[in-house]
Amino acid sequence: MDSIETTFTALSRRMAHLSTPTPITTSQPPLSSLIDRVNAAKQQYQPGMRR
Repeated sequence: MDSIETTFTALSRRMAHLSTPTPITTSQPPLSSLIDRVNAAKQQYQPGMRR
């Protein structure tokens, strides 16, 4: 069994060779659009409303 120092050193070396992740740059929908979608979904569950 490896000592903690050996394991830590090996892990550190592997991490040093990893590339940094690129940030995901997707455009977020506007908040008003999300609110409209929630309100539309709520309307479907109102009593007496047609589906």
